[in-house]
Amino acid sequence: MAPRILLCGDVMGRVNQLFKRVSSVNKSAGPFDALFCVGQFFPESPDQLDEFMDYIEGRTQVPLPTYFIGDYGVGAPKVLLAASKDPSNRGFKMDGLRVCDNLYWLKGSGKFTILGLSVVYLSGRQSLDVQQFGVYSQDDVDALRAIAEEPGIVDLFLTNEWPSGVTNRANVSDIPAGLSDSMGSDSIIAELVGEIKPRYHIAGSKGIYYAREPYSNIEAVHVTRFIGLATVGNKDKQKFIHAISPTPASTMSSTEIAVKTTNTTESPYAFVEKRASPKDTAKRSSDSVSDSQYWRYDVSQKRQKHGAGDGDKLCFKFLSSGSCPRGEKCNFRHDLDAREQYIRGVCFDFLNKGKCERGPDCNFKHSMQDEGDSYAEKRPRSQNSSSNRSNECWFCLSSPNVESHLIASIGENYYCALPKGPLVEDHVLLIPVEHLSSTLSLSTESELELSKFQNSLRMYHKNQGKQVIFFEWVSKRSSHANLQVVPIPTSKTTLVEKIFNLGAEKLGFKFVSKKFDSDSDGRKFLRTQFDGNSSLFYVELPGSTILLHRVEENEKFPAQFGREVVAGLLNIADKADWRNCKYSKEEETKMVEDFKSRFQEFDPNC
Repeated sequence: MAPRILLCGDVMGRVNQLFKRVSSVNKSAGPFDALFCVGQFFPESPDQLDEFMDYIEGRTQVPLPTYFIGDYGVGAPKVLLAASKDPSNRGFKMDGLRVCDNLYWLKGSGKFTILGLSVVYLSGRQSLDVQQFGVYSQDDVDALRAIAEEPGIVDLFLTNEWPSGVTNRANVSDIPAGLSDSMGSDSIIAELVGEIKPRYHIAGSKGIYYAREPYSNIEAVHVTRFIGLATVGNKDKQKFIHAISPTPASTMSSTEIAVKTTNTTESPYAFVEKRASPKDTAKRSSDSVSDSQYWRYDVSQKRQKHGAGDGDKLCFKFLSSGSCPRGEKCNFRHDLDAREQYIRGVCFDFLNKGKCERGPDCNFKHSMQDEGDSYAEKRPRSQNSSSNRSNECWFCLSSPNVESHLIASIGENYYCALPKGPLVEDHVLLIPVEHLSSTLSLSTESELELSKFQNSLRMYHKNQGKQVIFFEWVSKRSSHANLQVVPIPTSKTTLVEKIFNLGAEKLGFKFVSKKFDSDSDGRKFLRTQFDGNSSLFYVELPGSTILLHRVEENEKFPAQFGREVVAGLLNIADKADWRNCKYSKEEETKMVEDFKSRFQEFDPNC
């Protein structure tokens, strides 16, 4: 059954009137699955705030899942700032930041799927003024240009302002009297809709209702329907709520998607699409990256949650169980990074005090563990010697703790294995056989073997139309080195450096970026930068480019930084944490066998 969707124009804070109408429509023609609001959502004047805040603060319930993009008006900064700081909204929230039960703010720009429908949105309005809320940025626009290059058909495109030129080639008799194309219209949105080519484009802000005849798209078989919606409670009683029940394009046959009605017109944006040729569009997409699209949270504050007290000691209840009944009233620190280390078997006293008085008698680890060290959820018994570390290491082949079913290929000095919780298909690790803390500290012979592994993986992914990136977090507290290998679509290649730089900016540092004549020259440079006494993070990009960051002694660097950035790039926010990607041993074994079968002709050890 096709999803049933309600669309609404500018709410202007009149939420009682809106939801009364929604309830009425729901009874007569429902039930409906979701409500999308375009145009100004917040009140025009302070005297409407009480009614509005009743919903925000939970005294009155929002009756069905409601999404809005009009993040401006009285009260908007306070409400949206609170939503932005809500821990539940941290991460890559393409599908909306929760404001209260059943109410979601679509921030910036993005794309998500709901009920099978592909929804793209641009929040805010065009403005030359730099504001925290209520305006869209060039980054937001560039993100949508990149989305326009992705395969698949967009079902709904939500904007606040109308696109300029939408009435071009329209039936004059259908155009509302007094409609001015210049008033409240946006030429940038006209360009975007011409590139995105959605099946439905919904907009508000003009205060009138206008359902344009469907129009054909250039270089696409489907038509687009534009719907402009009036303001809730408008004096002229123009239509402010509209119902649709579209079958998701992803489930339709090519014949169904190409159906045109007799009143279909030419595209009103033909002039825009001719001006922005496919090559220009691709270049613009490749040269752009969006803060809001790929990196929606400030990692300088990520994972930190402090209680009311001013102490710096960790809460044992939170570390051991993941929650604390005292919540915000707890006088101890609720640190998710520390909890992750505790789960990996690190001693509580070591985390809390920096040392453990039990010394060699302690049954827990006394060093910080990297993401890859989560190969198995087991705690080693002791770490009082190099031999013990090797025996208990999850990556050492001689260790009883190694999960051998994840190993795909073994050489003299390196082996290839699938990680726990792979980010994407064919995500693998290159791991030295020797128990060392970095791949940069191995012998020249080992480096040659690593190079063969890397080149084989590059050829394998190139054969599949993909590129590959390598990254390693080298901490002086690391146990056993592992080089992460993640394939990405070729179309994303030019965005990788930009998104890593954006992530670095959020953390407050800048990468050293160097381009080399060959990949091996890049590795030689990295080996000269590693002294064994400091921590660093590096990325090997397609095109023999290296990104390097030396981590200062007191700098807090997230162990999963590389994975989180790539998850953002690939729009798979839910996989940023490997624990969201767990599989059974049987599933892991099958994944390894499938990879070995595909990789066999490229495997340097076959």
